[in-house]
Amino acid sequence: MNNKALTIIKWIFEIVLIITLSFMYYLNQPVQTQKVVYISQGSINQIITQLKSRNYNVSKLDSLLLRIIGSPQSGWIEIGENSILRGDFLYKISHAKAALQNITLIPGETTYIFLKQISHKLNLDFQTLQKEYSKQCSQKEGALVPNTYKLPIGISEKELIKIFLYNSHKQMKELSIKLFGTYNEKKWFHFVSIASIIQKESANIKEMPLVSSVIYNRIKKGMRLQMDGTLNYGKYSHIKITSKRIREDNSIYNTYKNRGIPKVPVCNVSFDAIRAAVFPAKTNYLYFMKSKSGGHDFSCNYSTHLRNIKHVTKRNTIKK
Repeated sequence: MNNKALTIIKWIFEIVLIITLSFMYYLNQPVQTQKVVYISQGSINQIITQLKSRNYNVSKLDSLLLRIIGSPQSGWIEIGENSILRGDFLYKISHAKAALQNITLIPGETTYIFLKQISHKLNLDFQTLQKEYSKQCSQKEGALVPNTYKLPIGISEKELIKIFLYNSHKQMKELSIKLFGTYNEKKWFHFVSIASIIQKESANIKEMPLVSSVIYNRIKKGMRLQMDGTLNYGKYSHIKITSKRIREDNSIYNTYKNRGIPKVPVCNVSFDAIRAAVFPAKTNYLYFMKSKSGGHDFSCNYSTHLRNIKHVTKRNTIKK
């Protein structure tokens, strides 16, 4: 082998060595990340663009490396650390999956109680969840859509609230456009406030338009709503309402003391309750009382309402 050939081989070897060392150096650089990352479906280039838009320090070179390591998976990916070597990060988004936990927000539940439940199930800090909710959402209550959500164990409080609010806002906006042709936040949450009372007071979906009619009929006549369900706000979501509580509660939710609809929703509501708030039944009902069937007896005048109360009281006395 002549000297010229040896020189070429040496030159090629040095280039390969430099490239290899450069790649090793690049793959050993730290990447700041969440402990769990959500990857949307798409091509490798689209995923890199998506990560970049979320302030991840990734580049076109990562797209090339992923074609060698493996295509990223869609869904929740468990990274496990907030700082990780680039090579490990690229490998994990290609091969790892996060363990998911089902979290259910039931219609009628308050955000306070829901965040309490989440903090226990996902081992998150309740105060931090509350702070993140207040920071990210202008609505004190009623901004979450009841549903069952699949969430990764290890998600941060900030990311969790962001996901809830994003998904809820998207669904609410879509329904608003269907109902009104547009989305106006002030108008929408006015109906959410009405729907939250309907949600707390109704025994079932079928009753919702009837309860809604009672609310509108009482407001039209200048009557106070005087509904116990409005006092099941915040941490009082599951507390039985007593006459003492009605006397002592001076919040905006006390419809025995205040006229009209509370400015802030009582709870998070189903879309059935919202539809009932927008489209109340056409009735003359002004009162309703729990019946033996588990639903409510509706009435137009006070004397009938008193008779319904008497029947329920008598029945409960006999049971005792």
